[in-house]
Formats: sequence, C-alpha cells, structure tokens
Amino acid sequence: MPDPITDHVPRAIELVRDFVNTREPQVGADELTTPTALRDWCAARGLVTTRARMGAADLDSALVVREGLRAVLMGHAGHEADEEAIDGLNRVLAGAPVAAQVDTDGFRLVPGAPGPLAETLAGLADAVREASEDQTWHRLKVCARGTCRWAFYDASRNQVRRWCSMAGCGNHVKMKRAYARRTQAG
Repeated sequence: MPDPITDHVPRAIELVRDFVNTREPQVGADELTTPTALRDWCAARGLVTTRARMGAADLDSALVVREGLRAVLMGHAGHEADEEAIDGLNRVLAGAPVAAQVDTDGFRLVPGAPGPLAETLAGLADAVREASEDQTWHRLKVCARGTCRWAFYDASRNQVRRWCSMAGCGNHVKMKRAYARRTQAG
C-alpha cells in the first residue's frame, strides 16, 4: 500500500538524503570508506563518470560535507546543530569552484573547475538550490532519536514529523518515555 509520507520524495531531496545516509550512526555503518566507494556512489547517481579518479583528500572533503549537511538537517528538525560541522561544510564549499549556468530550462549550479570532487559538490549544491527554490529543503530532517540521526523527508501536512520511522525509532522513544513515567510514578 502506498505511503504518502514516504513515497513522493523530490529528486533533489533524495540525492542529499541518500548522501547523508551513506553513514548510519545507529549501527556504525559507512558506505564511503574509500575513494573508490565514493566514486562508485557518485557515479551511480550521475554526479561523476565511472572512470573518475578520486583520492583520499576527495573522500575527506566529501565526509566533511556529509556531516555538515547532517548538522544542517538537525537544525531543520529543531535540534541543536553542530556549528563546527557546518563551519567545515562551508570551508569545503568555499574551496569548491561552482558556477551558475542559465539556459532555456532555468538556472543551475555546475562545476566551475574540472574534477570529480568539483562535480560532486556542484551536484549536491545544485540539489540544495533546487530544494530551496521548490520550498522542500526544510522538510529534509534527521531523526529525533539521538542514536539514529537518519535523514528523512517530512512529507506530513504540518511538517512536524520527528522520526525516520514511527514503527522503529518513534516507537522506541515513546516506549522509553512511557517506561520512565511509570518508574517515576511507582
């Protein structure tokens, strides 16, 4: 059965969400452990070619961007954002040449210099631009469960969704609160 809350995720949001979710804090899993893994992830999403060469510095920058984006999304969810992570994100983006390109289809951000990291950062920056323009950017959040922090798209009407999954994290948090209330009352 289709779920209207999770089924329609705008393309730009999906790219940023999936990039942030390459690391799953709750289980300590990380898809981006090598430059080759980063290249393969980016190539699968059309950000770079499969022949692109990425190095350790590219991977380090991509991980700083990922965690900076996660910090921004924490702010979207009403949590205190990690300002150091956001500063790191902005430092990497400041060093990434990105150019504006206008054509008959509209405005977009493209790499301002050759290279797979520039292509990746331009693609992510353009996704954030697109999501900002279509007013979906603030609907991209991270889970309220402190051990999870999984990114999700809040398609709820009033935009107050707090958990990546009500059945998983939401239920866990609510059960924990109920148990605490019962033990305090007893």
